[in-house]
Amino acid sequence: MIMLGIEGYEPEWHHDAEALAAVHRARFARLIGRQLVGGWLMWDMSERGWFADGPVILGFGGTNVEITHRKFDECAITWDQVDMSAPIEWYATGIQLDWRADPHAALRNARGRMLREVNIIERTTIKEWRPRVLHAVEFLFEGARLAVFNAMDENGLTDVPEMDLPVHSWRRVHVA
Repeated sequence: MIMLGIEGYEPEWHHDAEALAAVHRARFARLIGRQLVGGWLMWDMSERGWFADGPVILGFGGTNVEITHRKFDECAITWDQVDMSAPIEWYATGIQLDWRADPHAALRNARGRMLREVNIIERTTIKEWRPRVLHAVEFLFEGARLAVFNAMDENGLTDVPEMDLPVHSWRRVHVA
């Protein structure tokens, strides 16, 4: 099976923060206290930029966690499924993709720091049909914050400090 051009990648999509946290809680708990070795982004070789449709990969020694967002509020977290040495075939489009280590400032800022907490962030709304929207996976390190968020059908990265989040429109679901 090839998903997002990656052989063997089998994401399970979630749109509920509580469910996503429950599925991955035990594995994230094993990462607490471990150092972020590096982060990798799918890189468009001809455009010389981040191809934000592909997973964001965070390496913690012998364990990689892969995070991908799609649609309005869907997120998949996988573990050690992406072989970064294998070629990426983006749906026979001919786009030349590869993996680039730490190309984003938010990744470089978190690299080498110890993980102390993982959360799922939901945006809260006044809409009755959708009072909460799954938004991001948040990693709190000693002295840094990294969030992989839904940037409308692709991934986004930020290292905006947690104290800068508007309290009235965000909900944090503790994972580990």
